[in-house]
Amino acid sequence: MGNTNQQLRLGVLISGGGRTLQNFVELIKRGELDAEVRVVISSLPDVKGVARARAAGLPVVIVRKKDHPDEAEFSRLITEALEAHDVQLACLAGWTCFWQIPDRWIGRVMNIHPALLPKYGGQGFYGHHVHEAVLAAGDKESGCTVHFANNEYDAGPIILQRKIPVLPGDDADTLAARVFEQETLAYPEAIRLFAEGRVKLLGDRVEIW
Repeated sequence: MGNTNQQLRLGVLISGGGRTLQNFVELIKRGELDAEVRVVISSLPDVKGVARARAAGLPVVIVRKKDHPDEAEFSRLITEALEAHDVQLACLAGWTCFWQIPDRWIGRVMNIHPALLPKYGGQGFYGHHVHEAVLAAGDKESGCTVHFANNEYDAGPIILQRKIPVLPGDDADTLAARVFEQETLAYPEAIRLFAEGRVKLLGDRVEIW
């Protein structure tokens, strides 16, 4: 691994269990992701992800929507926390609130979605709702999508996707588990590409060099 100055400085935004955050922490520890998590921002104080972040010795900032119902104020506090910790790339990791991303952060905020966007994206499509929709539609495959976030739910330019077959007998739980396995590979891969300067955001599309 390079020295600290060369590592990509991440900010991770969570609203729940923090499994994606935990995956980042473990990969960094094993030397498989040349990055450091500078701050974890949580929209809720008592979720498992906050406990995981603190156990890993990471700085945690709580910004509750309930405390800041004004969208602009809520968004400003998130941006300020990222900038105070000198973050280069913000990673949404089970973040469920709307953050109004300022122009200067477009192309520096990634999200992962547990479906093959543009299918099953948008407001209300998160967690098990996504997997239930895939099964109800009778789709033969699913997977996950890493994309740059913009100010519309799940609509930003796609960086990469990983696909899996939907198996006979799958329910939302079994499908979710297999999709999450792919998420643990896809998100770090996208972060590595970004760190290497190989992801170029060209308007509303991404090119990988």
